[in-house]
Amino acid sequence: AGVVSLNRWYDNKDRGTFYGFWSASHNLGEAITFITIAILVGLAGWRSGMIGAGVIGILGFFMLLLFMRDTPQSQGYLLGGNDVVSQMSEKLQKSDFNSAQKAVLRNKAIWILALASAFMYISRYAVNSWGVFYLEAQKGYSTLDASFIISISSICGIVGTVASGIISDKLFGGSRNVPALVFGLMNVTSLCLFLLVPGNNIWVDATAMVLFGLGIGVLICFLGGLMAVDIAPKAAAGAALGVVGIASYIGAGLQDVMNGVLIEGYKTIDASGNTVYDFTYVNWFWIGSALLSVVLTLLVWNAKRADD
Repeated sequence: AGVVSLNRWYDNKDRGTFYGFWSASHNLGEAITFITIAILVGLAGWRSGMIGAGVIGILGFFMLLLFMRDTPQSQGYLLGGNDVVSQMSEKLQKSDFNSAQKAVLRNKAIWILALASAFMYISRYAVNSWGVFYLEAQKGYSTLDASFIISISSICGIVGTVASGIISDKLFGGSRNVPALVFGLMNVTSLCLFLLVPGNNIWVDATAMVLFGLGIGVLICFLGGLMAVDIAPKAAAGAALGVVGIASYIGAGLQDVMNGVLIEGYKTIDASGNTVYDFTYVNWFWIGSALLSVVLTLLVWNAKRADD
């Protein structure tokens, strides 16, 4: 519903800016959850945390009910205007929505973007889910220090997501291709720093997480939906985001399985009885996924909206 409304309210020149702010909701929602639910659980037990999350959801529903409008024209009508429905609304009303949905499924560029996003999500959730364990087992950090380093990427992710649309709209005239390539390469570079530079060097690892957070923050916005919405028929923006979203979370789920297999399959026990992990294949799985995401993004460089 969010991306459909953004697609109706803003054209290609401005959509990226507002889409970037909207995409920051992922990180902001997580931050609000960690704070509010933790306070509730601490005060009144785990059940209050579940109830509190439900109440927040209901409050969000009432906010939408009161303030959200499908189109600028519906907003004008509710404010007392009596203008006829504009050409944009007529087009939306007359569109064959079934045909638009099918057009999305037939669009190779959207499927390529979905795969690019899936590989990006593999690297994203690999670090989020396994980064602390990796720093402890491979580089000897304490749990506290490892958690601090990984948390840097979350903070920078908010900055990257909010800035992503502004960057593409103001610096690249609404084009997403060049910034998607630049920040995709930044994602690859950050993983190389994080995984291939040996030893316990907090400045190198913290720098890697700054670059990783900024890169992933931008890519969540672009590959995670905006580029697909840009080239999908206006009447099927939600379907385009759905295809990309499903592929992305399939990638997120598969990385947990693959990382578990690779980490468990290549561990040994030394003479002292300690578990030793060989992360060689894990390293290349993470870096390779990020690199494949960049390559797939290049394949849709000239893709355009079908109804342009």
